[in-house]
Amino acid sequence: MTVLIESSQDSSAIPLTPLTASQLPNWLSAQAEPVRRWVEALGFVARPVTWCAIPADDGGIARVLSGVAATPDLYALSHLPLALPDGAYRLDPPPGGAPIQPPERDALGFALGAYAFTRYRAPKRAAARLVLPPGGERAPIERAAAAVARVRDLVNTPTEDMGPAELEAATRALGDAHGARVHAVIGDELLAQNFPAIHAVGRASHRAPRLIALEWGDAAHPRIAIIGKGVCFDTGGLDIKPPEAMRWMKKDMGGAAHAIALAGLVMGERLPVRLQLLVPAVENAIGPNAFRPGEVIRTRAGMSVEIDNTDAEGRVVLGDALACASESNPVLMLDFATLTGAARIALGPELPALFSNRDEESARFHAASRDTQDPVWPMPLWKPYGSMLDSIVADFANSGPSRMAGAITAALYLDRFVPPAIPWLHLDTYAWNEIDRPGRPRGGEALGMRAAFEYLRRRFA
Repeated sequence: MTVLIESSQDSSAIPLTPLTASQLPNWLSAQAEPVRRWVEALGFVARPVTWCAIPADDGGIARVLSGVAATPDLYALSHLPLALPDGAYRLDPPPGGAPIQPPERDALGFALGAYAFTRYRAPKRAAARLVLPPGGERAPIERAAAAVARVRDLVNTPTEDMGPAELEAATRALGDAHGARVHAVIGDELLAQNFPAIHAVGRASHRAPRLIALEWGDAAHPRIAIIGKGVCFDTGGLDIKPPEAMRWMKKDMGGAAHAIALAGLVMGERLPVRLQLLVPAVENAIGPNAFRPGEVIRTRAGMSVEIDNTDAEGRVVLGDALACASESNPVLMLDFATLTGAARIALGPELPALFSNRDEESARFHAASRDTQDPVWPMPLWKPYGSMLDSIVADFANSGPSRMAGAITAALYLDRFVPPAIPWLHLDTYAWNEIDRPGRPRGGEALGMRAAFEYLRRRFA
């Protein structure tokens, strides 16, 4: 159902007034006594994430008041779509009061609050609808909300319905919608086409590993590469995870979900770039031919890697994808991955760790994240820690004996597959909400994806 409505489409929409606690007394002083008494009787004091419906003379709703914080908050109105009675509402700021944030951001937060994952059960109710202010651009807001929903849907879908083949199908559907070219290198063909690391990680599963590739855009435009880790389920391999750590490993393809959704935004907004999307899609399974600790595997870049830990598999498949992307000499490479628990220990579940081989690009990305209220945090690509990946039999190992600086050493592993001449950004994201909050339901989440698009839009548009 459409959540956002053009301003000309519904003249009967119910006014929706966001108020801070300090604005409420002035607003009430301008109202009729019955309205003041009603609001006071309900105990509405404009706390954030509260609302109050004021009755009309005909028994309907005359107006809705919504409490908001005094500072900008993308999710200020996210509690309303699934709480208000079904109907259309229009933003109506208090007279004389400047809006806390642009109405487009309120509208995006409202749209995000309408999300529900409905693949396996019907929605509990229809979401209320928001009429955009005159002159408001609906399409960019809806594209952003749809991209977030795409990440959530992909991550929330269990692996039985979102394995490597299904991830490929989702990429093909997106490509078809935008006139992109999509192909995949599958199974043993990975060996024939020199993707040995992707094959090694995925070969134990009954579902064939693959590299999914999408190409879009004008050859005359600057080439960019977006890469996403597509580990559709991660048992940990022979270094098997304990049950509590394996429970939510359907989300280990969250990096791929971010990359696919970001590619959709780039194509939907028709940014003047030549886009390459690469998704190494595998299941890290246990079987008679699973890759083992201590093995040495070859990579597309020609470097040898000793497998210290089969549960550090995401960086192994990403190495082949990064090497492939670099061969076309893009002006920028950007990857997303649910890569390390160490990043979560350092920054928590809501703050993706951002690494880059260019400080200026990291600063641009960080600025875009602040401006979009889609936070990330720059982390150091501290080269001396590369010695933690030393191997006595191979060029380097995929992990090491120390648990210190795990997010940094994982990023340093990836950095070895990126030529120094190519600017590169790596986002270690959680792709998950631990708790239910308005606009951020428990489950799959886009963390850093909107910031990435704003960064790309500023850099190339």
